[in-house]
Amino acid sequence: MPHETPAEVSDSAIALPSHVAGSGTLDRLVDTARDYAKASTAENTNKAYAADWKHFARWCRLKGTDPLPPSPEMIGLYLTDLAAPSGSSPALSVSTIDRRLSGLVWNYAQRGFALDRKDRHIATVLAGIKRKHSRPPVQKEAILPEDILAMVATLGFDLRGLRDRAILLLGYAGGLRRSEIVSLDVGKDDTIDSGGWTEILDDGAVLTLNAKTGWREVEIGRGSSDQTCPVHALEQWLHLAKIDFGPVFVRTSRDGKKALEARLSDKHVARLIKATVLKSGIRAELPENDRLALFSGHSLRAGLASSAEVDERYVQKQLGHVSAEMTRRYQRRRDRFRVNLTKAAGL
Repeated sequence: MPHETPAEVSDSAIALPSHVAGSGTLDRLVDTARDYAKASTAENTNKAYAADWKHFARWCRLKGTDPLPPSPEMIGLYLTDLAAPSGSSPALSVSTIDRRLSGLVWNYAQRGFALDRKDRHIATVLAGIKRKHSRPPVQKEAILPEDILAMVATLGFDLRGLRDRAILLLGYAGGLRRSEIVSLDVGKDDTIDSGGWTEILDDGAVLTLNAKTGWREVEIGRGSSDQTCPVHALEQWLHLAKIDFGPVFVRTSRDGKKALEARLSDKHVARLIKATVLKSGIRAELPENDRLALFSGHSLRAGLASSAEVDERYVQKQLGHVSAEMTRRYQRRRDRFRVNLTKAAGL
């Protein structure tokens, strides 16, 4: 039987009660409620959950069963097959399996079913998978001050180079996620898909971001020179690209001389980081594939957290973390052995 995708489920889940007659006003409210429901999870999360359901539904068909209603026993077997597949498919990581399970819980909830992750058929299997296959999280390498300077030095001074320089410096100084960088607009409410806006002042720039933890302001002060100043780089890009409305970071023409209207994808930031890491010779002692694997969009956030020699609470505020412990996970070289418990214990 055909199964709805999460987007279809969200649309059909918001409707008028059967005993209420429809009207133009109520129908508009239903449409607005559907828009809010769709916005309750990020677009990338919706795509991932849709893929999770599609994969599980296909697995059920191959096993001669149906995904509805939920069966904890079958889901336990599904998780087992993900961790130790019997065919040629590669085993999935523990984090991916856990994410797949979250996707199923969400999908079932949209269909009016409750799936209990604590059911013994699910919880014990997942606990066994984590115990047997779990590995320490792989942290991406932090981009340090000398690294970011070497990276921006590889960029040209056409529009594309000015744009990419602003992306790297702003992302580094702000400790921004790649999605936060590309979702910026020039002004408030410029576009529907805006994730925040910019305000350039004499002393720096204030970015208002709609991030994972809610709205927050990120203050980015001016640098010690125009060559390394993220605010100057942003001003140059906006001025020469003639951008005064809409997305801050947009695509450019093939020759790099004209700014287009389309907003950049966050994948561009990841590709930019990897390309400039290679060109600048960072960690050149390693093979190219190893160097590429070491760095990602998170390297900018880790770089700020590791390099800013200020009180930890300021770094925590800049990164938008709800706890100092989360901030410390991003710090690659700071604070180790600052408190020596061995000596404090008398040894």
